[in-house]
Order: sequence, then structure tokens, then C-alpha cells
Amino acid sequence: MGRIGIYGGTFNPPHMGHVQGAAFAVQALGLDRILVMPNREAPHKSLPKGSPTPEDRLEMVRIAFSSVERAEVSDLELKREGRSYTADTVAELKKQYPGDELFLLMGTDMFLSFLTWYHPERILANATLSVMCRGDRDEEARILAQEKVIGDMGYRVCRLQNPVVEISSTDLRRMVLFGCADSFLPEGLGGWIREKGFYETASDCKNLPMENLEPLVIRLLNPNRVNHVLGCRDTAVALAKRYGANVRDAARAGILHDITKALDGQLQLTLCAEYGIILDHFSQHYPKTLHALTGSLVAERIFGENEAVVQAIRNHTTGAPDMNLLDKIIYVADYMEPNRDFPGVERLRELAFRDLDEALYLGLSMTLDHLADQGAELSPETARTMQWLEARGTAKA
Repeated sequence: MGRIGIYGGTFNPPHMGHVQGAAFAVQALGLDRILVMPNREAPHKSLPKGSPTPEDRLEMVRIAFSSVERAEVSDLELKREGRSYTADTVAELKKQYPGDELFLLMGTDMFLSFLTWYHPERILANATLSVMCRGDRDEEARILAQEKVIGDMGYRVCRLQNPVVEISSTDLRRMVLFGCADSFLPEGLGGWIREKGFYETASDCKNLPMENLEPLVIRLLNPNRVNHVLGCRDTAVALAKRYGANVRDAARAGILHDITKALDGQLQLTLCAEYGIILDHFSQHYPKTLHALTGSLVAERIFGENEAVVQAIRNHTTGAPDMNLLDKIIYVADYMEPNRDFPGVERLRELAFRDLDEALYLGLSMTLDHLADQGAELSPETARTMQWLEARGTAKA
């Protein structure tokens, strides 16, 4: 009796985590073959606008998994119209390989939601679940609870500790546009993506009109960040009109200020390395604060923004000595746009339209208090900014 792995997904695009995971599963489970199977339409989510066609995703999978021993790319789910239900796929494979043992590979997130899938009992009857765990202690109890439920149903689960690259396809698409994805892509795939122009790589994103820039930025943000970014843009425009700043620059800095916010700390560091940026001690140890720097780099290199916009984005988190009018507007707008809700924000909003420097000082002071409550280190740049404001006599807020 043979042992066959089933490895499905949208693969939009496939990356080194997928490839290494498949290779690891072949060895860990002693598989005779692993069927890598892009789906036509996932039941739990729709593909993002502008995604490659199913046929193009199949070709990407062929390129990506060409080096994986015993991997076979299957178009089984692509031939099926409509949504791709794993229960149907596993049942069909069981008919094709009646004498073989099937192992369905999945990540932790999929495993924890498994019992909500379409006919999970049919899947369990035909295949053993093989879960690629991340070693996250916070998920350990939930994984054990799910294993117990499935065990009580009479089925077993194979748990594999996943030693591979961690990156989501959503983050990878962001990194492709930012020009920093090749280290996460299997050999040959990055060039093929650029040749085909997938994931906006064929587009000239420089100096886009606002009506084109806004929807592109929104696609790159986490959904829970969209209202904040739009609120920051509108507030920055209002402040620019109040104080006589460049309204166009205020709008563009506002819409772009969190362009890299969705990337985790490790990806922030990767982007800096790819762009040749040498980081100071604080930034290396607090990479989550890097989105202002990386956002400014992306605004300049990918979106072609002018120096005023780039500088305002770079300074919007920590502040900087000698901040100009636009710098102050973006810092304050980010802090008190209408979606913000914290003690003192109403005072900050009132002050922002009366005395921008005092509003800036108040925002920095609130940051200092928050970091002290958290026991976190203050950015040296923020400390210098407060000293600069105090030297100018702005300490009344």
C-alpha cells in the first residue's frame, strides 16, 4: 500500500514555505508521492482582484515545485467548475487510489477551522489529516482540543512541526510589488512573475492620480487599517487647508503613510535589507516601529512621491527635530483622525486646529506616557523631537 500526500491551495503565488513544507512532508510521512493541487475557487475566500488565471497559477506551481522529490502537480480541481471542495477531491482520489493511504496536508489555521468545512466527516473517512504546526505556544491548547474532538470521532491526526519559511501569500504579494520578494520565491518564479506582469509588476505606480492610487493602496492594507488611513488622509487635508500647506502632498502622504504597516517585524527588516538600509540599534530591536521608514522608502521608490511626502511619511511615527509643516500635519493627523478613540483624543483634536506645535507636543507626550506604561523603550528620535520642541518653548500642551 502506497502513501500519498494531498497538498492543495490557491498558491497565489506559491512560495518557499509551500515548497519546503511539501519537501518536509514527503520525508516526515514517508510519502511515495505528493499531489500538489491548485484550486479553481476556494470555498472560504475569493481571489483578490487581478489575480492570475487558474491556468497561470498551475504553471506557477509547476515552476515552484519542480525541485521537490516525488511531487506531482495535479489539475484535478482546476478541471472542476465552481468552488473546490476538499471533500469531493479526497473522495475522487480515494476512488483513483483505493489501495493507498491518503494524507491531507494543511496549516494550523485550516486545521482549527476544519470542522466547519463542507462535509468534514467525508474527508476524515478518506484521508488522515496531517497538520503543519508552527510551534506557536498560544495555539497549542486549541490544537490539542481539536485533535481530541477528531479523535473522539474515531479518526487520528498526524502533527508535523513545520520548520519552514513563514510568510502568507497576501504578504508575499505585497513584497512582490515592493520589489523585495525574490528571497521568498522558488528559483525562476520571480522572473516569470515579472515577465507576465502579475501582482502589479507590469504597472507603473509612480505619480499615480489619486483616483488610481487610493484603490491600489487599499488592496495593500489590512482591512482593519483602511478606515484609519482614509481618516488620516481627510484630516491631513483639513489641517493643510487650515495652515496653508500643500493640500495635494498632505493627501498623498496621508493615504500612503501606513503603506507597509501590514508587514510584520521580520518582513520590515527584510525590506530594509533589500533596499540597502543600515539600521540603528533601536530599529533592529524594535522592528515593528519600522513601517514609517519602510513606508517612506516604498513611497519614494515604488510610487515616485516627492521628497516632502517621503519625509512626512518617514517622520510620522517617531517625529524628528526640525519637522516642517507637512511633517507636523501628518504626525498629528495620524494620531487624532476620526477613527481614533482614546482618553485625551478630543483635546488633541481641538488643539490641532488651534496650535499645531502644541498638538504635536501633546501627541509626543501621550506616546511617552503610553510607552512608560508598557515598559517599552522610547525612540531616540522621539526624545530628540521633544527636546527640540521644548527648546522652542513648545511645552504648554
